[in-house]
Amino acid sequence: MFGKRLMSSVVLVILALVLLLTGDGVLALGMLILSLIAFRELTKACGVIAEGQKNNALEAVGYAGIVLYYLVVYGSENPVYWVGMLALIFLGMMFVYVFSFPRFRAEQVMTAFFCAFYAPVLFTFIFLTRNLPNGIYMVWMIFISSWICDTCAYLTGMAIGKHKLAPVLSPKKSIEGAVGGVVGSALVGAAFGYFALERVFADQNVTWIAALICGVGAVISQVGDLAASGIKRNHDIKDYGKLIPGHGGIMDRFDSVLFTAPIIYYLAILLIHFE
Repeated sequence: MFGKRLMSSVVLVILALVLLLTGDGVLALGMLILSLIAFRELTKACGVIAEGQKNNALEAVGYAGIVLYYLVVYGSENPVYWVGMLALIFLGMMFVYVFSFPRFRAEQVMTAFFCAFYAPVLFTFIFLTRNLPNGIYMVWMIFISSWICDTCAYLTGMAIGKHKLAPVLSPKKSIEGAVGGVVGSALVGAAFGYFALERVFADQNVTWIAALICGVGAVISQVGDLAASGIKRNHDIKDYGKLIPGHGGIMDRFDSVLFTAPIIYYLAILLIHFE
């Protein structure tokens, strides 16, 4: 299992490098593909799609809406249009609900919209962060705040973890591990700020800003991890999928990244002065 997990991690890092360094349409397409897979995983996990059913009209609206949403985000910098697309996805699902009544229950429609929002919308913030001025550097803070946090939290928890962070939801996570994850992310963020961002934003002292952003992002990333675990526990499943050997599905691997991405995007805008 460790070998599979390690190989999968290497492949994921290589893919992340290719997508993030290339950026633009390649990155947008990559995020779209991940979003569509994650949407499928969530709809199956949450029961929008019945057992043994390949697809349904709610899912079809979700797929179409996600594709259109990404086209709008890629083609326009105006958030008004992004929100408008989300409204259209909701209205489309309500049309399905009304004109196929009583095939779907109201809670299925609400859950389907939740699934169309969760991963697809949050994944776009990786693309948006990459599109910031000097975004080729900024975007890495998303992964420092999530994947570095995961690693540091695990190692710290294994070494000194004694007090349970969320005993019912995730019994193996400890408060000490959570603190270690935040501290580790902040330290790596500071190093990244000093060695990389200081060269790009020469007129600003961004080392401490990067440490703060990555530390806050690490806190939020752990909430994302626990939120995804909570959904799995509510629906009695171990993993969202089997796409990534040793990790599970897209939602299993990117649960913390999804919560970190918008936080990094907005903190970067608020705290760093872009020319």
